[in-house]
Amino acid sequence: MSDVARDAMRALPSADRIARDPHFRVEREWQRETKLNRAMASAVGTAQGWLAPYRPWLLRRVVRAVDRAEAEMGVLDCDALLARVRACARDARRQDPGCLAYVGPVFALVRRAAELSLGMRHHPVQLMGGYAMMRGALAEMQTGEGKTLTATLTAAGMALTGRPVHVVTVNDYLAARDAREMEPLYRALGLNVGVVTAGMAPDERRRAYLADITYCTNKELAFDHLRDRLARGPETGPLARRAALLRGGGTASEGTLLRGLSFALVDEADSVFIDEARTPLILSGEGPALYHPDLLAGAMTLAGRLRRGRDWVMHGGERRAELTGQGTARLSDMVEDGALRNRILREDLVLKALTAQHVLIRDENYLVVDGGVQIIDEYTGRVMKDRSWNEGLQQLVELKEGLDLSRGRVTLARTTYQRFFRRYDRLAAMTGTAREVARELWQVYRLPVATIPPHRPNRRIVLPSRIVRTEQRKWALIAEEAQRHAAAGVPVLIGTRSVVASARASDALTRIGVAHEVLSAAQDAEEARKIAEAGQAGRVTVATNMAGRGADIRLQHGVAARGGLCVLMSERHDSARIDRQLIGRAGRQGEPGRCIAILSREDPLITTDPPALARAFSQMPFGVSGNLAHRMAQRRAEKLHARMRRDLLRQDEVLNDAMSFVGAPE
Repeated sequence: MSDVARDAMRALPSADRIARDPHFRVEREWQRETKLNRAMASAVGTAQGWLAPYRPWLLRRVVRAVDRAEAEMGVLDCDALLARVRACARDARRQDPGCLAYVGPVFALVRRAAELSLGMRHHPVQLMGGYAMMRGALAEMQTGEGKTLTATLTAAGMALTGRPVHVVTVNDYLAARDAREMEPLYRALGLNVGVVTAGMAPDERRRAYLADITYCTNKELAFDHLRDRLARGPETGPLARRAALLRGGGTASEGTLLRGLSFALVDEADSVFIDEARTPLILSGEGPALYHPDLLAGAMTLAGRLRRGRDWVMHGGERRAELTGQGTARLSDMVEDGALRNRILREDLVLKALTAQHVLIRDENYLVVDGGVQIIDEYTGRVMKDRSWNEGLQQLVELKEGLDLSRGRVTLARTTYQRFFRRYDRLAAMTGTAREVARELWQVYRLPVATIPPHRPNRRIVLPSRIVRTEQRKWALIAEEAQRHAAAGVPVLIGTRSVVASARASDALTRIGVAHEVLSAAQDAEEARKIAEAGQAGRVTVATNMAGRGADIRLQHGVAARGGLCVLMSERHDSARIDRQLIGRAGRQGEPGRCIAILSREDPLITTDPPALARAFSQMPFGVSGNLAHRMAQRRAEKLHARMRRDLLRQDEVLNDAMSFVGAPE
């Protein structure tokens, strides 16, 4: 730990005690909300969404405060800068880090450090974004506005108060890149930086978390927290900790990695807080297989004998199969002996077999790599090598693909992103798209959204959607548009929802001889390189969802004069917010750009379990009705996913209540 941070920590428990003693861990206890609390939070959350565009009016005052502080400082060299930093660190212990009296001088110091170490200077809207986060808000900043540099204002400002700071992002590449690029700035302020990525040994992780500022991914951070809970043993609840104090309990967390959950700054927050918050985080270990292979094979055989529509139905939006009354009766007649005579076991395994056969699609939901099944993240298109389905579903998918069955998994600890991030003493975030989910962000995380204006006026053109009848015609039209733009020296980015869709786009481009790059579940570093090159004249890039998210597409010289990057949206996503992320790839930092959605009436969003009204619209003549059908299906999917997140949160609360009965909620 640096001298600056150590000085600031003198008013707090020592860093060593925080790292080792569970009684001094800085994190909030889980608080279950009553129905009245939830109703009030819902009402306030709605108001928070309305206020998001107006908050910049209040945030502009930080620009004046920083300018005044800079004028008072004059031109500082490195030694003078460090002296002022130490003075600010001492002052920070006596005041709220979000107050303007502290933020003005500290931001001026960070801005000066950036000039000395990086040759960069925070512009006014970045100061506004940093101030919003210092005050515990989510800063919504458009693509290309420099969120990485903005984060240094808040991270350094909080670290100087002695708080362990976690800067959280969505993949290892971004965590390592941001830490490496911003480290000279932090070093100029006397702060040190750690990085946590997949595959690191426990001792390396512990050292990284002892740094003043630690860059890490949301998955690594959450699972390290789960590992700490296991290391601390059963005495994790507040009652158990108090009892341990009374009986003189020692250090139950000698093997822990984190030193509490004091402050987190979450980048790409909508991805972490919303998109990835529909499934629980389960820390598991290898164990005996839950089901014998013969039992799984029997369930697959039974599932294959059932008729869709008569014996079972598909709820496509929820990715769920359901047996009908006739189906359960048929299953009972099919089985004469064995373990599957048990009705509960039989129906549970057959439903999982139906899910494996019909819901989980190869090259869309998973890949088969080196004789194993690897899950694909539906929002990023990336392979999640460390993830597997539980309770036999993984083995059923392997059985479907004719692979050797993997070993079983045993649940060791469990949490959700909703629960985990609510444990932080202070929380802030930033992203490019958040207004659409402002209500939920307040309800769950108590994060207000502040929409930060762009540094330069927006010149992006969004053209009217084009809707055709068939998917085949859609891909042909997309390829023709890409060819036309590329021939004119305009770079083209084609956004798809799945690996399968990327392959179809690639086939259509190949048929008419258009050279192109495809990003589908690629490595993060390679993704970032290809995305960064997507602004070259005439380059055509096909990207699964937001592959390469976090890397800017910079236009090659002369491209802006031709109209800038052209984004072709091949499907609307389940969320309009994610569509906006794709659109935001064009026209960054006031550059020109254009976007057009080319859709079909056979797109999965329309054909997968659509509402009756949307189905009726899809049969009407082309024009407004077709676009309206997509919008209605999209809104329905958004509501469904929001309900799934609420259900998960409530299940988590029920589980916590059950665990609190034995004095160890978690």
